[in-house]
This record gives sequence, structure tokens and C-alpha cells, in this order.
Amino acid sequence: MNDPLSQTTEFLRGIEAALDPFGIGRACRETVTAWLQQPQQLAESMARLSADVLRVQAHAWKKALGVESDDVEPVSGFDERFQDPAWTAHPGFDALKEFYLLQTHWLQDAIFATPGLDPASVQRAAFWVRQVLDAIAPTNFFWTNPLAIAKAIESGGTTLRQGLTHFARDLAAGDVLMVEPDAFELGRELAATEGVVVFRNELLEVIQYTAQTPQVHAMPVVLVAPWINKFYILDLKPRTSLVRHLVSQGFTVFVTSWRNAGAEARDTGFEDYLMHGVRAAIDTARAITGSPEVHAVGYCLGGTALSTLMAWYAAGDEPCPVAHWTLFTTLTDFSDPGEIGVFLTPETVDFIERNMQRKGYLDGAEMARSFRLLRPNSLIWHYVVHSYLYGAELPPFDVLFWNMDTTRMPATMHAWYLRELYLGNRLAKGEITLGGRRLQLGRVQQPLYAVGCEQDHIAPWKQTFLTCGLVSGPVRYVLATSGHILGIINPPVDPPKRRYWVGDASGCSDGPAWLNGVAKVPGSWWEDWVPWLAARCGELRELPPLGTAEYPVLAAAPGTYVLQK
Repeated sequence: MNDPLSQTTEFLRGIEAALDPFGIGRACRETVTAWLQQPQQLAESMARLSADVLRVQAHAWKKALGVESDDVEPVSGFDERFQDPAWTAHPGFDALKEFYLLQTHWLQDAIFATPGLDPASVQRAAFWVRQVLDAIAPTNFFWTNPLAIAKAIESGGTTLRQGLTHFARDLAAGDVLMVEPDAFELGRELAATEGVVVFRNELLEVIQYTAQTPQVHAMPVVLVAPWINKFYILDLKPRTSLVRHLVSQGFTVFVTSWRNAGAEARDTGFEDYLMHGVRAAIDTARAITGSPEVHAVGYCLGGTALSTLMAWYAAGDEPCPVAHWTLFTTLTDFSDPGEIGVFLTPETVDFIERNMQRKGYLDGAEMARSFRLLRPNSLIWHYVVHSYLYGAELPPFDVLFWNMDTTRMPATMHAWYLRELYLGNRLAKGEITLGGRRLQLGRVQQPLYAVGCEQDHIAPWKQTFLTCGLVSGPVRYVLATSGHILGIINPPVDPPKRRYWVGDASGCSDGPAWLNGVAKVPGSWWEDWVPWLAARCGELRELPPLGTAEYPVLAAAPGTYVLQK
């Protein structure tokens, strides 16, 4: 490694990593190189493209001459960009659409068909090329968007003036906004379920909610929210609030409200979040209700933390205070984290760590932008087009308001999370030691209710299903329709709008095989989960106090930490 060639190679790799920490150039270069090494396959692919170009040209000439012609590249029903009739009726815009779709589909197909390239490199190349292709779509520019032109003419230019105002607003905010920052007020329209803060430390507040029934089940429910976002995704508007639904069904509910970490918390680790966060919330609920055990629920990262704590309890001698538990869209096996994996290479994590070490934390806005890149057309370009080209006002959507209300993660904790779980997958392998104990999920025997979401791009359901085979206890698994958020925030409605699959999954690790053996059920999975909880959370009894002398009331819900920016 001391010869000049090796030193030069390492030096150039260091420069590349510094200039291109996400490996965009490397992934594209590897793809091009792989194709150039297969000239015959490349020639065949180019010949197919040339034939399709001639077909599109013939289609365009027919449309120009007024002759009916079916699209060579049909628009997907899920692609809202080209749904306006002008994209079919006007020959010029129709040709523009067809050539764009042809080139886009051919290039994406070619990347996925790259001969001899490993799947991870293919995925990275396809992801970054898609970002460019989506950005240059004709719908994103005024003079190539027929609806934008029509709106400007109809409004006498008002839409353009409003669009410039919206552009200036977003420029000042440093982001393409999806909802106005003042669209809702916490404690009034959102996070409005009545309750009190009964515990506070440097990491979190614990909120206890006021009972809404004459009696409650003896065992409380503790909701462990993810600290990547704020807890009130579980307590949105009254109709969609999971917290309010549980309270109305006779459960005593506690929830974690995590502090928005700053530079002072740079050395706070994952173990601190477990012992002084999740464990503290469980102990608080036990002390106030007098119940020796709780039902614990973990959502996303909160579920990963809860799973880790369950393994920690299983590795010790003391009784586990969690009688049974629930996981929402939770990864415990990170061997295939889905689309987010494009951001999680060793080089990328090195870059993120360097960035965090300078500030002491990871800004949640940076993570939010990364997640938006997973769905750029719906989460970025939709708002560019509607706000700037159409001059439309931002709709007051509660989930988007929550999504934009980002949080910060301590540097030490988040670096551990990325390296030990995402890169190393050490929780599933049983290789993690925390609090002096070696953690093995196979020792966890408490009954589990696990929920995955069919269209989840953050925690793919087939990966969340793997937890069923990692733990030793009985597992009831639910696959809900929709995605990471709306699949969970899924209140019952009449007539039913959603569906779900549910059944025993104890010891299973093959999600598709399990799915083939269960029936689809109309309605909300909440209607399956609540009876499952009620059967395990004990008899109805008198209401517990709101706080105690040991855990006094510190503030009204939603507390103070959730208001931190």
C-alpha cells in the first residue's frame, strides 16, 4: 500500500468521496462502463430505442394531421403530471409528452437491465437518474405546461404573480413548502386530546391522557413515538387521532414526547434513549396506574427502540414490565431497508457523521429532504408546479404540517443507529451489547401485534415481516393498505375506505407466502387491534389519577417539548 500507484488511487478515492459523498457519479460511471463492455447488447438496445422513436414520430405526424392515433407510450394512471386533456388533444404537447416518456422509460429500463452490475449499484444509478428525469419533465416549466399557460391567460397573469410570491416565500424558508408553517396550532387543532405531562427529563416528556370512559382497562398503553418526527402523528385531528381512539375505547394512554435535541446533546447515545427515554416512560405509566405491566407500542424508529429494549429485558434476570407489545412499520432486520438504502453506503454515512460532528446533531430538515427524494414527483415537483406555475395556495393538510415540523437527532445516537443497524444489521444478527447485556431478539417471548403497510417505502412491509421470525413469542401480523403514515393513521369509517390482511405469523419469515394464506378484510385494522388489546389489558376498573405525588402534573398536553423548533 506504500507504492505510488496505490497512494495515488487512495488519494483520488478520497477526493471523490469528498466531492460526491452519495456516490452519484460513481454509480452512473459504473453503469456506463458495464454497458460499454457489452457492445452487442448495447447495439440491440439502441436499435429498439430507434424503432420506438420512429413510432413516436409517426404518431406525432398523425396527430398533427388530425388522424386518430393511440399513444406509443401510454401515461400511467398513477402519473398525475400528464392527466390534463391538453396533453392528448394538442399535437405539440402530445408529441412532447410522448418523446419525454419514451426517453425516460428507455433509460430507466436500460439501467435496470445493466449487464454484470451488482443490484446495489443499479439501484443507486436508477435513483439518481430518476431525480434528473423527474426534474426536467415538461410539466415543471411554464412554456411546456399547457395548463399553466391556460391558467395564466384565464387569470390575466394573476397566477404568475401569485407564483412569484410563493417562490419568494419558499426561497426565504429555504425549502419547497408543502403546507404553511402556521396552518395549524398545536393544542387546538392538532395534538388536542386532553391530558397532562407527568414526567420530564433531558430527553422526553411523558404525557398521560385524560380518561373518556367511566372505567378503564387495568393495564395502561404506552406509545413510543419516533424521535425523527414529533409525537402528534399519533394525535392529529380528533377524527384521525389514534390516541383519542384508544382513550375512547377505555384505555389509559401514555405517550413519549421527545425533546428537540441541540448541540448540547451531541454525546447522547442510543442507550440513553432506551434507558432514560423508553424505559422511563414505561416506569412512569406503571407507577401512576399501579399496574405491574404495560402494553407498549412502538412506531417506526420508536418500534426499533422498543424491540431493542425488549431484547435487553429478555437478556436480564428481572421480570419484563411489558406484558405484550405492538410494532407499527418497524424494522428490526435492516438487511434490505428499501429505497432509503441509496443514502446508506459507508461513504454516505461518513459524510453524514462529519456533518453531524460539526453541529452536534442531524437537522431533521435534511432528513426530510432525503425522504422527499424518494417520491420527488408527489413530494417536490407537485408543489413546484402548483405553487409557482399555477399560483395555487398550499392546502392545510395535517399530515404534511406534521411532516414539515422536523426534529434534530443527537450526533452520537444517530451515528450509532446508522452504523449498527442500517449498515451492520447487528440487532437482527444478535451482535449488539447495550447496558451490559448481549441482545438477542430470539429471547423475546411476549405476544406481539405487528403492522406493516403495503406501499411503505421507508419500512418495506416484507422487511417488517421478518420480525415475526426473529422473536420467539406468538405474533399476529397485519398488512394494511396505503403507506408509512396513512396506513397507520387509519380510523374506521363507514363505508370502509381501506383494507387489510391479518393472521397468525408466529415464527414466519416469508411475507409473500404468509400473504397467500390470509384473506383481505374490509375496513380499518384498528377494529382488529382494539379487541386484541382489550382481551389482554385486564378487567375494567376505576380511573387512575392524573399524575401522583411522585409524578406530579407539570403542564397540560401537548406539553412544552413538542413546541420546540
